Amino acid sequence: MTQHTPPAPRICPACDGFASAAVTLGGRDPRGHLRIITVDCPACHGVGTVSARRVREGAGA
Repeated sequence: MTQHTPPAPRICPACDGFASAAVTLGGRDPRGHLRIITVDCPACHGVGTVSARRVREGAGA
């Protein structure tokens, strides 16, 4: 009996699946830790994948 293969996830074209990034603000806080913020992809909101509808909309652009 054959196994069903799940469809591949639709990777966000804006971030290529790397949806979040840590960015240092430079310097350190008073406790000695690096000041870091997390930035999410605005197209997929930090998920890394998009729905089929969004992929079709972006294909024509």
